Amino acid sequence: MDVFLDLDGTLTDNSIGIMASVEHALTHLDEPVPSRKELLAWIGPPLKNSFQAHLGSEEKAARAIALYRERYRETGLFENEVYDGIPEMMDHLVARGARLHLATSKPRVFAERIVAHFGLDTRLSSVFGSELDGHNSEKAELLKYAKETLGVAGGIMLGDRCYDMTGALAADCKAIGALWGFGSREELTDAGAHRLAGTPSEAATAIDEALQ
Repeated sequence: MDVFLDLDGTLTDNSIGIMASVEHALTHLDEPVPSRKELLAWIGPPLKNSFQAHLGSEEKAARAIALYRERYRETGLFENEVYDGIPEMMDHLVARGARLHLATSKPRVFAERIVAHFGLDTRLSSVFGSELDGHNSEKAELLKYAKETLGVAGGIMLGDRCYDMTGALAADCKAIGALWGFGSREELTDAGAHRLAGTPSEAATAIDEALQ
């Protein structure tokens, strides 16, 4: 069975790096900067969508993304930590015969550096992420592309936001919500999660059951 794993809010907590890089971009554009509490909602969906909604134009959003990446690629990338229990969850699933794939809206070039930095890459069969031009930034689009590339049917998606759940359903994957991330129980349930897991260990059990 193929298991697709989200990155931010599921494998790692990169909230500080993301929020600080958003603040950097908006400050340089002399635009209003949301509070840290408000910026938590920016973690998960494509940044282009969040910047465009905040700034009101594609042109400003494109400039903001460029400024964001200036800081993120050098500093924000590693303002990050792996959630407790994630390596053990991944090891357990690999031992059970699952093939693990990263599926993140984050640009693939950044995602590859992050999983390599934390030693998670050795547990992954492949890494799927968006391209710097925004291609494959929507989770449904990304998962469909990943499954077509791998030549697989079905699959399981583990993620912490509604976008992971709706993307999984659109791509004919079972959707498991990670409650330790940035999405609420209500958000994940309303988005159609088949199961919810409070810890990586619980997620391993839920995926185990789905593999049977």
